[in-house]
Amino acid sequence: MDELGAWFDTPSLSAGAAVVGRWADAGPLPDIDLRPSGLRVRPAPGGPAPTSDPAALQELRIVFDAVDTAAVKDFWRTAFGYRATGGERLVDPLHRDPDISVLPTDDVRPLRNRFHVDVVRPSAVVETVRGDRKPTGAWGVMLPDSEGNELDLVPQDSLSPEASDWQTLFAAMTFYPTASAAQAVQLVTAVAQLADAAGIPLGLDIRADGVVLDHGKDKWEEAGEAFVELATRIQTAAHDLGLTAKTDELRFVQLGLDAVDVPAVQAFWATVLGYTPDPRVEVGEIYDPRRLNPGFIFQQLDASETERRQQRNRIRLELDIAHDQLPARVAQALQAGGQIRAEQPGRCSLTDPEGNELDLVTRNPL
Repeated sequence: MDELGAWFDTPSLSAGAAVVGRWADAGPLPDIDLRPSGLRVRPAPGGPAPTSDPAALQELRIVFDAVDTAAVKDFWRTAFGYRATGGERLVDPLHRDPDISVLPTDDVRPLRNRFHVDVVRPSAVVETVRGDRKPTGAWGVMLPDSEGNELDLVPQDSLSPEASDWQTLFAAMTFYPTASAAQAVQLVTAVAQLADAAGIPLGLDIRADGVVLDHGKDKWEEAGEAFVELATRIQTAAHDLGLTAKTDELRFVQLGLDAVDVPAVQAFWATVLGYTPDPRVEVGEIYDPRRLNPGFIFQQLDASETERRQQRNRIRLELDIAHDQLPARVAQALQAGGQIRAEQPGRCSLTDPEGNELDLVTRNPL
């Protein structure tokens, strides 16, 4: 078994909830990400053989190269609501969104990155994070860190008066802290049955201290009143279990990338990450079909911005993959127009067709 855990196929949320219940009976629950098609568990307990699909076992990380690492780290820790580990890394307390690493560099890069980061959080949290800083940018939500790395920090509010436990953070989400594994299983079972009956897929992330419910980006708008009705029934079920929502730590994260040849760059990232293009061509997005890792949006870059295109980004990405997947991923990247920037045992640094960087990093088997 790999450090990344394992993915187990299940035919429905309710079937997956039953597996969660059996694991809870056997001992402490690990981190579990339950989806309509299966579940990812870290670390993996004994159970049915995991799927051979490696795309389910990968984790993205955002890496900043910074001259003033302390200032950059503090900005992103506050913006994301992350916890510092004492080293270069920042982590999500709920173990859902990508880790952030801030690494030192003497290479000053004054022009705008082609990467930027979008984070959506509850309005009250965003107001606190902004403080007396005035956001700018096309949408009036952009905050730069001290070295010019751009964050679009977007405020959002509750879903409806009837389902006020839910926040519309691009995706409709809520979090219910739980006092025990048994209480978590009760909630997961109830939610799975309600969602399956409504025919509305949800993501349930089960953690030691509670359960996050997530409908996926824009899905609540597409489902309309049917989702509001489901969210209201789930809220009632949670309250019947004595649970109270806590949403201040929730966030939605996506990565933005400016490109001259958007189709070529988008195809590279979709291929290497195993992502799916959004059928709405006008939004220019790709997403993880299991919704375990953040999605990407692609925006047009003017070909005349030669210096900006030639400058190395201060932001790059790392992808942790299973130990035996590196050769295949590298081959896919090259076929999709990428190039190898550097190699060493267990790591391959790649660039996409326009020089944006992705490091493939292997995890060793346990």
